[in-house]
Amino acid sequence: MAAIPDILEFLQRYPPFADLDLAALELLGDVVEVEYHRAGQIIFSEGVEPVEFLRVIRSGSVEVVNDGQVLDLMDVGEMFGHASMLSGLPTGFEARAAEDTLTYRFPAATASQILAGPRALRYVTRLILQDRHHLRSGPSREATRDYLRQPVRDVIRNTPIICIPSTPIREAAQLMTANGASALIVDLGSSLGIVTDSDLRSRVVAEGLSGDAPVSSVMTAPAFTVTDERPGSEVLLDMLDRGVKHFPVTSATGRVLGIVEDHDLIAIETTSSFHLRHAIAGAITVDELVEAATKLRPTVISLHRGGMTALDVMSVFSVVADALTRRALDLAVAEMRDAPRRFTWLALGSQARREAMPSSDFDSAIAWFGRDDDDEPSVRTYFDEVAAAATDTLTRCGFRPDEHRVNASDPLFVRSLSSWTQEAHSFLDDPTQKKALVLVSVLVDSRPVWGIESEPLIAETFRVARSYPQLLRLLAQFALSHKPPVGFIRGHAIDVAGGRSRLDLKRGAVVPITDLARWAGMTAGVTCASTSARLNAASDYGTLTTSDALTLRDAFELTSQLRLDHQVAQLVAGVEPNDVVELGELSPLQRNYLKETFRAVVSVQRRVSNDLSWNP
Repeated sequence: MAAIPDILEFLQRYPPFADLDLAALELLGDVVEVEYHRAGQIIFSEGVEPVEFLRVIRSGSVEVVNDGQVLDLMDVGEMFGHASMLSGLPTGFEARAAEDTLTYRFPAATASQILAGPRALRYVTRLILQDRHHLRSGPSREATRDYLRQPVRDVIRNTPIICIPSTPIREAAQLMTANGASALIVDLGSSLGIVTDSDLRSRVVAEGLSGDAPVSSVMTAPAFTVTDERPGSEVLLDMLDRGVKHFPVTSATGRVLGIVEDHDLIAIETTSSFHLRHAIAGAITVDELVEAATKLRPTVISLHRGGMTALDVMSVFSVVADALTRRALDLAVAEMRDAPRRFTWLALGSQARREAMPSSDFDSAIAWFGRDDDDEPSVRTYFDEVAAAATDTLTRCGFRPDEHRVNASDPLFVRSLSSWTQEAHSFLDDPTQKKALVLVSVLVDSRPVWGIESEPLIAETFRVARSYPQLLRLLAQFALSHKPPVGFIRGHAIDVAGGRSRLDLKRGAVVPITDLARWAGMTAGVTCASTSARLNAASDYGTLTTSDALTLRDAFELTSQLRLDHQVAQLVAGVEPNDVVELGELSPLQRNYLKETFRAVVSVQRRVSNDLSWNP
């Protein structure tokens, strides 16, 4: 809608909008929508998909509800939904109108662009750091606080560059360039000075200072330093208060350890995927997209070091994978003629469940919208070319296509939506078909990430699975065929991964749980969802007992954490990540955890099997 002066005037009264320039405000005014919520109306629920709008309260008030308890009351001028929007993670609370309430809402794409500005980003960061109740339960909020509680030494990335005061400016600039640094330290004996790239621009280039002048003529001295044990949150607030971007970090004995920068600490970059997704969205060539993708694995390492749980790391990783997929499709489609049909790109498997890890291969499919017999050669050729281009780009970005060719580069996984739906219905009617159970497992784990998302898609076909007991029974038997390695439980060497004394954590530990959760979730009427969400639904519906669902959730979290620990160690060592661990490299405690986990999963499988035998 067109910009409304009253709306812009209202926004200018409240942060972070008060710091925006007129162009940014007008951009918001062009897309703003006005919402009316009656008292008691839920604006968005807790734990649902990432919000698609940033909202600001114009009149009335909004309650923040967590687990049925009202934690906070937001008033006029407050914005909400930003934590979920920026992180890409599910909402951490329920937003409910406390009275008749008017809100302004802005699409996530535009709001994210506005919040990427330094002043707005600082405001949001400060808001996240504050102990506000309405952010307390959000996964991105918790991960942020966990990370920023860590000592600041954990975020130092490079060895410090140190020079003496008489060093020529030209030489200092060359040192910074050669080391890819944005600042260097000047040793003054009893204190430190600092020179940043901003100093070189504003004090040297802008003022025409000679490159032969000493670096002491442009440095800031004495530089404000921080000791290495200080929490990152305190250091970040000091930066915001002082309006600087670099702090030298010293040890307790005064030794210079490095320089910490504000963007090392800004929670949005290191504990969510916001800046990375922003860079991905801004890539205008495949090469730029590939370059942006190189930051994903270092981000995983940072998240892991910061104490984020494996489940949250998987969510962030999958959110970024979605962003890369969307941009790869954008670039592929832009290089080709107009699409002959509307279509959507489907993520399959772990990416669809938002449980992908660095070792994950990436499954995909294409569904286009047309007639049942709409398979003209020109249509097929177009989508095959799009799939090939997008798959090639994603491979260059570090995503390995599924080794069994369960991806859109295989013509079997490129077809019209009506054809996909017909196939799904045939599996419901006759699940004994060849590979039916495998394909049902694939199609249930399908989620659109690009293109038309508003129409009924493939996974939803299986929402009625509870009315097809033969399919569910065969799926249960299929899930029960994947058992944890009992040889390991008994203390013997195993050969799960193709070599003795090795264990494939995915095949031996994760797959038995995800398969059970998929069956149990479908029985409860749930289609594509995370493993944890499926187990929760199965518990509520009664497919699994509360105890068994909790056992499987705990087992999934533990094995996912071991996978992530293993893969991060490989990434740090420069080794391509995989799921195969040497049992001898596991600590006694880890081995004991795995044994207990496998025993617990086998026990649940046994109870499910007994239930099936009593309920033919």
